[in-house]
Amino acid sequence: MKKISLLIHEDVYSSSVAGVIDLFAGANWCLQLAGKRPAFKLELVSEKVKNIQLDAPAQFICFTTIEEVMQTDLIIVPGFNGDSQAILKKNKAVVEWIREMNGLGAEIASLCVGSFFLAEAGLLDGKIATSHWAAAEEMQLRYPLIKMKADHVITDQGGVYTSGGGFSSIKLVLYLIEKFCGRETALWISKRFSIDIDHVRQSHFAIFTGQHGHSDEVILKSQSYIEQHYSNDISIDEVSSLSNTGRRNFARRFKAATNNTPIEYLQRVRIEAAKKALEDNNSQLNEVMVNSGYKDIKTFRMIFKRMTGLSPTDYRKKYSRDMKL
Repeated sequence: MKKISLLIHEDVYSSSVAGVIDLFAGANWCLQLAGKRPAFKLELVSEKVKNIQLDAPAQFICFTTIEEVMQTDLIIVPGFNGDSQAILKKNKAVVEWIREMNGLGAEIASLCVGSFFLAEAGLLDGKIATSHWAAAEEMQLRYPLIKMKADHVITDQGGVYTSGGGFSSIKLVLYLIEKFCGRETALWISKRFSIDIDHVRQSHFAIFTGQHGHSDEVILKSQSYIEQHYSNDISIDEVSSLSNTGRRNFARRFKAATNNTPIEYLQRVRIEAAKKALEDNNSQLNEVMVNSGYKDIKTFRMIFKRMTGLSPTDYRKKYSRDMKL
């Protein structure tokens, strides 16, 4: 039987905790119906206080503190609400405990932005990881040794697991059930809880708002130019000429400041514009393409699919404001 320690602190999302409890309990029930023994023993653990009042109107009772956990097979760190660095500062002892327990052989899994705890503990250094799409840039900048894959829903790196944002992170629990109990049990849980078992990308959820969290004024000016003229037939030479620096130096500075090449940034701005147009559902696809700065429908579809995981048509069907219920 796998012993699972589900970490609780005052800033966790109640849904992130309750979803884990329900799915593992469901897996045990499924196994018992099949005449098998339960596979999971789940405990709620906290740093010191055993009665955790969340910022939300919810409360969890923990019967075990982290100091009392002598052995566990898997620690799950839920998603949380609030400033990541302030929350990590409040939970230094928890971060250290996660590091120590991993050293003793415990596997560690994070839901949504719970990945910040793993990153702070150094467990993601050199590893592929994911998180909520809106937190990916912050995580990459703060922990540069991590190989961030913001479009992934799940990563599994030698017993260290991360997952995508919000409710998509519950797919990691389904993945763990499949890994430890088999496909049949996971499929039963998938159907019972109406969760798609396919681990699709989360990139179509992402909203690109620009990467302005740096102090390079030259690059900020170039970003602004791209954001204002993306629908035109602009070139990187044209953008770099505004900076009065050579193209190679400009490209290097742009990448260092935004973590994107200039052409990648231009494509992200264009595709975000296309997404918004498709959500409004008022324009023909060719019109959306042209207004987003593309001339060739095949190229537009290819880049859109690569960046969002959906074709333009499928994206419109999924997110159009005029979608019929």
